[in-house]
Amino acid sequence: MSDIEKVKKLRQSTGAGFKDCNAALKESNGDLDKAAEILRIKGIAKASKKMSRDAKEGVVVISGDLNKTSLIEINCETDFVAKNEDFLNFAKEISELNNNCSSNIDKLNNSMMKNDKTVKDNLISLISKIGEKITIGKIKTIENVNSQNFIYQHSVIKENISKLGVVVSLETNEKSDILNSFGKQLSMHIAASNPLALNSEEIQEEIIEKEKELISEELKNSGKPEEIAKKISIGKINKFKEENSLMTQDWVMEPKKKVKDIISEINLPNLKIKEFTRIKIGE
Repeated sequence: MSDIEKVKKLRQSTGAGFKDCNAALKESNGDLDKAAEILRIKGIAKASKKMSRDAKEGVVVISGDLNKTSLIEINCETDFVAKNEDFLNFAKEISELNNNCSSNIDKLNNSMMKNDKTVKDNLISLISKIGEKITIGKIKTIENVNSQNFIYQHSVIKENISKLGVVVSLETNEKSDILNSFGKQLSMHIAASNPLALNSEEIQEEIIEKEKELISEELKNSGKPEEIAKKISIGKINKFKEENSLMTQDWVMEPKKKVKDIISEINLPNLKIKEFTRIKIGE
């Protein structure tokens, strides 16, 4: 096999650039296996150096079906790379694996991809090839008994790949156009309104405490008597909870009504929002 053929074969098997492959073959005296190992080690070193950078761009990929649906966020440094074909192919393939793994990050990292390498090894190779920090961000799988999942994607790049993804799970035995319409509208509502939880009691305590601190700081210099300031603070916290809980948010399509009012109006037997998730690049 000629040197050029070896470089070509090494590039195909590792995805590394021409210069790196040529240098690795020289270092290994033409041994393809040793050259691949050299590139792997160098790739890990390169990837490690890039890990200190910010990666606030990327994509959200949705996979699965009505019963089991997963979202995965893949981050990179620039929007240019977020549209790169190698990056998008990697994101789409690991999205399917993520759904199979039910968003277990350890299982995902060690899952085998189509090229017979693990996700972890392919990620290192991709970082080395593209030259940017690339990370797996938020991951979530939604699967509930007697439920259907509905999705919404915003700023779509290509099929199932976007900048913002929503999955919401509705529990009901009903299957109808009314349910499908409501599920679609609800997922759009979640995308636009970004609720923190389904109900106010499910909002994380640290978020509530942080909001209380901000309100306290705001009222500190207002000159209002302590008792009045305390009442204002309670009112503001209650409003914060209402505006950030899905069930009590104003319905985007009809703001004079709450989400819970719309559920009552459509009158589907035992309809219940089980859970939802929303992932947006940059948040």
